[in-house]
Amino acid sequence: MAARVLVIGNGGREHTLAWKLAQSNHVKQVLVAPGNAGTACSEKISNAVISISDHSALAQFCKDEEIEFVVVGPEAPLAAGIVGSLTSAGVRCFGPTAEAAQLESSKRFAKEFMDRHGIPTAQWRAFTKPEEACSFIMSANFPALVVKASGLAAGKGVVVAESKEEACKAVQEIMQDKAFGAAGETVIIEELLEGEEVSCLCFTDGRTVAPMPPAQDHKRLLEGDHGPNTGGMGAYCPAPQVSKDLLLKIKNTILQRTVDGMQQEGVPYTGVLYAGIMLTKDGPRVLEFNCRFGDPECQVILPLLKTDLYEVIQSTLDGLLCTSLPVWLENHTAITVVMASKGYPGDYTKGVEITGFPEAQALGLEVFHSGTALKDGKVVTNGGRVLTVTAIRENVISALEEAKKGLAAIKFEGAIYRRDIGFRAIAFLQQPRGLTYKESGVDIAAGNMLVRIIKPLAKATSRPGCAVDLGGFAGLFDLKAAGFKDPLLACGTDGVGTKLKIAQQCNKHDTIGQDLVAMCVNDILAQGAEPLFFLDYFSCGKLDLNTTEAVVAGIAKACGKAGCALLGGETAEMPDMYTPGEYDLAGFAVGAMERHQKLPHLERISEGDVVIGIASSGLHSNGFSLVRKIVAKSSLQYSSPAPDGCGDQTLGDLLLTPTRIYSHSLLPVLRSGHVKAFAHITGGGLLENIPRVLPQKFGVDLDAQTWRIPRIFSWLQQEGQLSEEEMARTFNCGVGAALVVSKDLTKQILKDIQQHQEEAWVIGRVAACPEGSPRVKVRHLIEAMQINGSVLENGTLKSHFTPQPKKARVAILISGTGSNLQALIDSTREPSSCSHIVVVISNKAAVPGLDKAARAGIPTRVITHNLYKSRVEFDTAVDQVLEEFSTDIICLAGFMRILSGPFVRKWNGKLLNIHPSLLPSFKGPNAHEQALAAGVKVTGCTVHFVAEEVDAGQIILQEAVPVKRGDTVATLSERVKSAEHKIFPAALQLVASGTVWLGENGQLCWVQEK
Repeated sequence: MAARVLVIGNGGREHTLAWKLAQSNHVKQVLVAPGNAGTACSEKISNAVISISDHSALAQFCKDEEIEFVVVGPEAPLAAGIVGSLTSAGVRCFGPTAEAAQLESSKRFAKEFMDRHGIPTAQWRAFTKPEEACSFIMSANFPALVVKASGLAAGKGVVVAESKEEACKAVQEIMQDKAFGAAGETVIIEELLEGEEVSCLCFTDGRTVAPMPPAQDHKRLLEGDHGPNTGGMGAYCPAPQVSKDLLLKIKNTILQRTVDGMQQEGVPYTGVLYAGIMLTKDGPRVLEFNCRFGDPECQVILPLLKTDLYEVIQSTLDGLLCTSLPVWLENHTAITVVMASKGYPGDYTKGVEITGFPEAQALGLEVFHSGTALKDGKVVTNGGRVLTVTAIRENVISALEEAKKGLAAIKFEGAIYRRDIGFRAIAFLQQPRGLTYKESGVDIAAGNMLVRIIKPLAKATSRPGCAVDLGGFAGLFDLKAAGFKDPLLACGTDGVGTKLKIAQQCNKHDTIGQDLVAMCVNDILAQGAEPLFFLDYFSCGKLDLNTTEAVVAGIAKACGKAGCALLGGETAEMPDMYTPGEYDLAGFAVGAMERHQKLPHLERISEGDVVIGIASSGLHSNGFSLVRKIVAKSSLQYSSPAPDGCGDQTLGDLLLTPTRIYSHSLLPVLRSGHVKAFAHITGGGLLENIPRVLPQKFGVDLDAQTWRIPRIFSWLQQEGQLSEEEMARTFNCGVGAALVVSKDLTKQILKDIQQHQEEAWVIGRVAACPEGSPRVKVRHLIEAMQINGSVLENGTLKSHFTPQPKKARVAILISGTGSNLQALIDSTREPSSCSHIVVVISNKAAVPGLDKAARAGIPTRVITHNLYKSRVEFDTAVDQVLEEFSTDIICLAGFMRILSGPFVRKWNGKLLNIHPSLLPSFKGPNAHEQALAAGVKVTGCTVHFVAEEVDAGQIILQEAVPVKRGDTVATLSERVKSAEHKIFPAALQLVASGTVWLGENGQLCWVQEK
């Protein structure tokens, strides 16, 4: 069903928003409050007469008019809290809350926020007394020539002075003469930055940032950027001064950092974030934030949006922006020119007739109204900035020429406008420039800077035999100086696998270097080798110094732990090979041992030898493709708290626990000569790594109840429903390395290992292995996985623990508010609950129930039923999502669709519904009306299994509700809802716990009480 949306505001920005929304096939009507002449009477767009300052009345209006969502254009309503008011009333609203909008409404807040989060901006100070501000201007050690009113001033509260005296005069006008009213009670004195000013905007859902093409507006009234400041006399987009690389830098260091900072401070930012940026010689710096589209930037940005704006807003409100990033028209430029009233930005006349709209539109131009009104059927001026003329062409010069044709066609007395919009872009593009390696995507200067940064880190890893000094063609190592007499060399290479994807998604890069070093040095340790030196390979599409420094610093620190030198490496910047933010790693380790120390000693291994397991730190660096799949299907995000029993950290941090390096602690044990073999439990898990150090005729028998298995392995097994073999072949299961030793030396070796601060246990024995038999047998693995914790003494498990019960995975189907959804969410969060909600599915987009789920951190899916030809097709789409989330039970919570026969049969005994009557009375819709019409004294609600016949399934629970004298449908409904909130969770618990089920004969079965 096509939607109705409401746009708040009356300017050119709001006309553009309404125009773009009206292009959507999802949208039936766009209302604009209060609107202007341009939004008054077009095909899909009309004005609404409703107060935008009375939030209660506005919320009721939205409900009465069935408004899907509200888009707030100007800053004042955002600062006044319109988003919070409408959202709390159940009306979806696109824009930041008043708390988040302080980024614009309080320049002091914004500057302090930027300082807290390391966002580059001009030097500044805030003042509430004019004399103190002027004193600072005269004495500051930087050019303190920018004076800003801290509050909202309609985009005009900034004075860029040419002298200190002029800056002090601006302070007097703002603070004493009240040029901008209360907005000037606090002033910000800023450093005057030099460079090109650009506008960089983005959509954000509070996590994902989707940048828009950069724009540049023209604040000055007259051509050549002369005359007084205005709200903006024109703009163009994209601004060629901002390259793709620079836009990525702005996204990462400004836009994303701002959104992340607001999230960290407990004030999530949703909507449009606008950063006014100065491109200085030291890089981009923020001049100011706006919390909405700019005007006139909106008039050049949205015409370049190829994606349906309605869909972008819906995905933003749903917190799913990452799944539907907007797409932009490329190789085109949009220019908009403002036509203003005579006298603007001072006093001007209203009511002047405007003509020429049909002629301008015949030229293929878009005319967006700002300060216009209808009077006696004619369009007249009603503001300072009257309208904008927008042209889109292949380049900025042709776009400007087309816009000028529109300016000539549209006429009103005293009209003023600039004819040079885009002149800075034209000048920039006409500068003679040869191609450079940097423009092709490779920044040699950044690479050299990285070398300078990491040189001291690498040098700190120098050791006997090697004095590290990066920069040469090759690194040298002196074995003789390292003390070797008759050495053998061992070398190994490895990577980190898709654990990198989690590090990149969590933006945590400081531990992945240890994973790389550990995977390599632990491998050569299996040969008995002491790690001597390490080389790394780092590849990316675009070098980010902060990220790369964090990774290499982690590598250097890990080399120190391993006792090897970081002798050199390669940093490869390869444009177009990787998506932004992605990188890959490889490592190479070289070690040595005296010839007689080489492992394994195959000839000494015999049946009955003992296998000692060395504790891992967790998953180490293997199996992460499976791990990522399990997490994706679970109810958790990487930012979620880790599963119970896994410590006080996020799931992402838990999974990124670095791989343990064993060389420092175990090399002395290996050098003792008592160890016959050492196996690094890496890719292939327990099953494939131990046989690599055994004679062909032998295998091992392991007992998983003899070692401590970290809780994360249990969670992965339960969430993924992994078999015992899959666990043992994929993961280390808590054993990072295994030693083969003689039985009579076991106690001594365990003692030696534990003296080196490693946790170790006897985990099995070497056994004869007939040809064709499994070479590794692991007993009791799944049972041990279910243990909450363990107490071990001298390598033996001493205590008994309760297994973790598997919770049923529940999907909730809704169509609107999800009337019982919150009650189900609350109940499943109780420790005693036997179920947890893994997904909420709605057949309608942008409904309040989806917001409830999102706030609870539950994944949501929208499957719009009217996009499918039949009920069966729609149900098949729903079924695919249910399978994706490995659903056990489905609850219908206000789901207003009749399910098809094949779907009901497939999920028979797993589908629960609640009906607002005591079935079998008053089936179907309008149950309350039926009850009141029948004159019954008692009604209620029923939870039942769903059958193919409507409201005919087996009854699980019922709750009676008395019908009171004078009850209406509304009053009765409220009391029945209270009962529903009680018994739906109770019925779900009965089914999830296995207390109640649907028998094969279609009858209800209960566990018999003992």
